[in-house]
Amino acid sequence: MKRSTLSVLLLVGTSCTALADAKTAVTCGHVFDAPSGTLRNATTLIIDGERISEVRDGIATTGADKVVDLSGLTCLPGFIDSHTHLMMEMGPKSSLERTRLNGADYAFRSTQYARRTLMAGFTTVRDLGDHSGLGSVALRNAINAGVVVGPRVYTAGAAIGSTGGHGDPTNGLSHDLMGDPAVGEGIINSVDDAAKAIRLHYKQGVDVIKIMPSGGVLDEGSSGENPQLTLEEIRALVNTSRDYGFVVAAHAHGKEAIRRAVVGGVDSIEHGTFLDEETMKLMKEHSTWYVPTISAGTFVAEKAKVPGFFPPQVARKALEIGPQIQATAGRAYRAGVKIAFGTDAGVYPHGTNAHEFELMVGAGIPAAYALQSATINAATLLHREKDLGALSAGHYADVIAVAGDPLKDVSTLRSVQFVMKAGTVFKAGGVPVVTAD
Repeated sequence: MKRSTLSVLLLVGTSCTALADAKTAVTCGHVFDAPSGTLRNATTLIIDGERISEVRDGIATTGADKVVDLSGLTCLPGFIDSHTHLMMEMGPKSSLERTRLNGADYAFRSTQYARRTLMAGFTTVRDLGDHSGLGSVALRNAINAGVVVGPRVYTAGAAIGSTGGHGDPTNGLSHDLMGDPAVGEGIINSVDDAAKAIRLHYKQGVDVIKIMPSGGVLDEGSSGENPQLTLEEIRALVNTSRDYGFVVAAHAHGKEAIRRAVVGGVDSIEHGTFLDEETMKLMKEHSTWYVPTISAGTFVAEKAKVPGFFPPQVARKALEIGPQIQATAGRAYRAGVKIAFGTDAGVYPHGTNAHEFELMVGAGIPAAYALQSATINAATLLHREKDLGALSAGHYADVIAVAGDPLKDVSTLRSVQFVMKAGTVFKAGGVPVVTAD
């Protein structure tokens, strides 16, 4: 029996598991086919538990226990943001809060950031850097247990860097607070340290690894691009990561840091501001992914002009590096470098992740490829392409929907009307419909 969308929402309005025990038909006016990068006409997705069991042409709901009518909307796979920081959100007080807030403070805030992210249509994220006492691991577990509403999280825990480098959580503090962080805080200074850091991360229950081969914008070091890990250290990090099945992401702005990271075997370069023809060629040879994070570059460049928003050293680097990332992304696409979607959410406000699509298109990247970067490409980078990134039989039922044609106007992706994650409806009619158990 076909039921209206409203009746379905009444069933799920008080429970995150109400749709999990029934076969549900989701009828879509159009569907974005991620592998081909094209829009299909009217399509029905049959959801059985957490996964899609069947994809039918047209509106075909036979055998379904419930129907979710999205026939006036375009359905897409839930988006994947390959670069987020759910334990933080940058603001003018961030530097002061480093000395005043505790891990628990950041953890409570993260629950709101996670909810905003999911409601924006991002059903999966990589969380790439957390110095809040492994709060991102606890957040991931709470989301998986249904205690907190949020996206599926693959977390790196603490990013791994060198003493005084971009990954050093005490960089910029007063000398009496600075101390000398070691491997337990993700700080390495040798090949032996590198292997131990990966093993500690494995022990701590992380999902992926994030390393810091170059300087960065938001620390108070003098350089945003200098190399900060040796090639031997990077190789030790990557080789040990392979033993434990970890994908390795490398924060790298400068050319030499990018070169070392690619030769060292990382899976992705994050930011990649100073990529040039030589390093792009190297990335193609090594099949290395590029995650541009244009949103972060744009945001920090804007805020660097606001007096007092950043410390002077950070503001200077933001103005030097931030404005260049969009152009770099366009050149990388034209050079044939593989791109996976990532925004650096947390550097800018969570929940506005979809603006990255507009910035990608503004860089000369076709809308279809931008959508693929946030679906099938990002899933492949995670090594989860059999589960995520496409609306196909066997994949998780991560379904979002928008009005209009996002291939013609990517700004429609800022207004997600419907969100389903693993068969559970979290948003319909543009309104959240469930809370955590």
